[in-house]
Amino acid sequence: MLCRLGAGRLRLPWLAAPTSAGGSECPQWARAVASASAGGAGGPGSWYEALAASAPVRAAEDVLLGVHSAAGLPWWACIGLTTVALRGAVTLPLAAHQHYILAKVENLQPEIKNIARHLNQEVAVRANQLRWSKRVARLTYLKNMRRLVSELYVRDNCHPFKATVLVWIQFPMWIFMSVALRNFSTGAAHSEAGFSVQEQLATGGILWFPDLTALDSTWILPISVGVINLLIVEIFALQKIGMSRFQTYITYFVRAVSVLMIPVAATVPSSIVLYWLCSSLMGLSQNLLLRSPRFRQLCRIPLTKSDSDSPYKDLFAAFYTKFISRK
Repeated sequence: MLCRLGAGRLRLPWLAAPTSAGGSECPQWARAVASASAGGAGGPGSWYEALAASAPVRAAEDVLLGVHSAAGLPWWACIGLTTVALRGAVTLPLAAHQHYILAKVENLQPEIKNIARHLNQEVAVRANQLRWSKRVARLTYLKNMRRLVSELYVRDNCHPFKATVLVWIQFPMWIFMSVALRNFSTGAAHSEAGFSVQEQLATGGILWFPDLTALDSTWILPISVGVINLLIVEIFALQKIGMSRFQTYITYFVRAVSVLMIPVAATVPSSIVLYWLCSSLMGLSQNLLLRSPRFRQLCRIPLTKSDSDSPYKDLFAAFYTKFISRK
């Protein structure tokens, strides 16, 4: 994440707590962190200053301001609406395409196994005829197997790398939106209708977080972000049977990141944490929606052997077995 570990505590120079709308000074720890950040990153010319003033971040600011101006909603609702719109218009189609690619790859596995079996027999025969060493035979098998599998991916237009497009789009968008909201919360962004966006955010919250430029002292938003992210990870893990060692390590890593997000979210303005929470909720909804047989059929995602006619019932049963009924 965009954070550094130092002196035994988390430092978040780019998301440090801003001054309040009333102009009161930042706490001493915040000034110290900001000072250390400026000195260590090269001052105004640092990488973060360049990121905060970049065209994608400015575009994210314009999107937020445009939605706020068009909808006339308070800022907490504007942040939620913008998140839903972006996730629905950008990441949902990409996620559906990801599932489409992965389904085609899964359906190729029987053919790949059949090719592997025949190729292994052919290489064994050739190795016996030409007296190849085990190393030469193994390299010959791997080289030809990679070529044949690549031909299958090209034939069905389903190279697994295409399934990673979602990550390359979603993560930068998450970064740009977070930095844009940080600019708003610290007063670094331009004004709207003669009023500072920071001043509007200071009164644009709701319930226990009326000031979106302040931290959530109750930790309700940060903990909610962590819990929702963990739930997404567990849903993914439950639908995978017989995960490889690499997949298991990745799952544990993402779990750790989800837990780490809780203290990180407790050190940033509530506007950013609210965006993270809305984004995570949309991610959870998107994950559940893409398990629906009707929605998958609507998106023309091919059927696979692992598909279920009752995915939600199966998910609940697996969740109950793993976390509730286990002895």
